Amino acid sequence: MTLGRDILLWVAQGFGTGRIPFGPGTFGSLVGLLWFGVLLLPGSFGFYVIATCAGLLLSAWICGAGERILNQRDPGSIVFDEITAVPLCFVVWVMILASKNGAMPGPGVFVSERVWPLTLGVFVAFRFFDIVKPWPVKQSQSLRGGWGVTADDALAAVYVNVLVLATHGGQVLLAR
Repeated sequence: MTLGRDILLWVAQGFGTGRIPFGPGTFGSLVGLLWFGVLLLPGSFGFYVIATCAGLLLSAWICGAGERILNQRDPGSIVFDEITAVPLCFVVWVMILASKNGAMPGPGVFVSERVWPLTLGVFVAFRFFDIVKPWPVKQSQSLRGGWGVTADDALAAVYVNVLVLATHGGQVLLAR
């Protein structure tokens, strides 16, 4: 039972990144960028959306278990919620590119020479909204268990998508 508990905590702590003593949420979000790239590989928007939603649901369970194991409410070392929320940050951008180009973008699009600064901007915006926690991001943390841990990151990702929509008329559409 201890091995299973240790593995569950290791996953909740972002495969170890949550144990980094400074900026664990940022390091967890970097792992989230890798998860984002993996979700793009099949080239299906339906798969991307379903896997993103499934990841968030799994996050609520795993983060809740991590809270129980550590006997703490939303401990900083639990970063699986950041990992699973990162693909949600990109959903509008991916939808715009898929619609414009008639196909899902691959992971390489987001790290290309012209586009990587925009990817960095989405990442920084997510970290900003996750740290500042504008309404209702902060309030969502009062949800019980892993739901509160995960909901604040999902709502921060919604803010990122609003920002992408507000600015998409220019640079977000660069990738082809």
